[in-house]
Amino acid sequence: MFSTLFSFQNKSISSAALFLAGAALLSRLLGLFRDRLLAGTFGAGEELDAYFAAFRVPDFLFSLFVLGGISAVFLPLFSAEREKGEKEAWRFVNNLLHALILAIALLAGALAIFAPQLMGLVAPGFSPEQKELAANLTRLMLLSPVLFGISAVFTGVLHYFNRFLAYAMAPVLYNLGIIFGLLFLAPILGIWGAAFGVLGGAALHALIQIPAAVRSGFIWRPVLDWRDIAIRRALKLALPRTLGGAAYQVNLIIMTALASTLTSGSIAVFMLADNLQAAPVGLVGIPLALASFPVLSRSFAKGEKGEFRKALLSALRKIIWLVLPASVLLFLLREPLVRILYHTGAFEAGDAQLASMVLGMFTLGILFQALIPLLSRAFFALQDTKTPTLIGVGAVAVNVSLALLFLNLLPTWEIEPLLALPLALVASGFLQCVFLAFFLRKKMMGSFPQI
Repeated sequence: MFSTLFSFQNKSISSAALFLAGAALLSRLLGLFRDRLLAGTFGAGEELDAYFAAFRVPDFLFSLFVLGGISAVFLPLFSAEREKGEKEAWRFVNNLLHALILAIALLAGALAIFAPQLMGLVAPGFSPEQKELAANLTRLMLLSPVLFGISAVFTGVLHYFNRFLAYAMAPVLYNLGIIFGLLFLAPILGIWGAAFGVLGGAALHALIQIPAAVRSGFIWRPVLDWRDIAIRRALKLALPRTLGGAAYQVNLIIMTALASTLTSGSIAVFMLADNLQAAPVGLVGIPLALASFPVLSRSFAKGEKGEFRKALLSALRKIIWLVLPASVLLFLLREPLVRILYHTGAFEAGDAQLASMVLGMFTLGILFQALIPLLSRAFFALQDTKTPTLIGVGAVAVNVSLALLFLNLLPTWEIEPLLALPLALVASGFLQCVFLAFFLRKKMMGSFPQI
């Protein structure tokens, strides 16, 4: 029975999305418990600010190679290689796996060397001691993108074969790794215990997916051929999306830098509120986007135009009907929810009040953030990574401009300046969603004339 569940292969997008959403719910609950431990143990202060700032460089590397690049192009290319044959498909997987590990490891080493200088850009408002702590935490956590790169390749394989259990459990184990670090290592090592937990969780994230990939037919082979046509195609398609991922991470770095110039604890409050508002996106928007992506990719590869349109519209409707009421509910319950979750230990009442205000602002843009992953993956399935990348870069430029404007305006109106950051994100997210939908419609009309 467990073997059957482990090789879960439901062809229905709704069933797959429901399964992913259930696993995502478990992961989110663990994430909330993780954040409660972080808030209660360290409070909204210098150590927790340094911890969150230290994520910016590893997350930049992760988005550059994995989230922005390989995850966007793997399924369409693997689908195309599978049409040629089993041997070609698995050779592509091995080649991509080794190329990705090598590229991430080399860049991670270079970034580790210059971590102190990078912290001067990421958190200019930090004291010298805070910058040193954040730089050292960054060096340790730069190992995690290598592990997530391995995980991403196997995730692509599991998505193609609709084997969602191992993939769905990966973030659960990631959060459990951090929780273990907070409960058992932090009392001895302080904030370093949380950082070691991140590293352990990243290792578990990769390891849990390997057995399912082997069951799908993967056999490791020592292949590394940069001249391979499929690898070149992957690089060509990933490059625009990689630039888009880099632009988004630059946006987050700028948000962190701006928050570091405000009162101590601003980064921690901002990130804790952001993690809460991301729950509907993680529970609905991303699972539906991930469950739809294999179907959209296969439909385009096989020329099944009607199926592409049907899958896309069905997922769009589900996201709107589920996320919209969740956003309203989260807005109405923001104050008691933040008090229950975060007002504990070293996290004071004033910090909880500010977090609830930031969360309230975030809720205005949750629907847009939930639609963006699906709309972007629809472009990826059509093997168009350029259009969503350009739109994403434009959204980043708008977001940064608005954040700087609001930071100057809000204090003159006696409004908490930290609210400038979520307000800018809401406005730019709305514009990004609108432009993605507009150009996707044009793209579909061009690719599928009968739609």
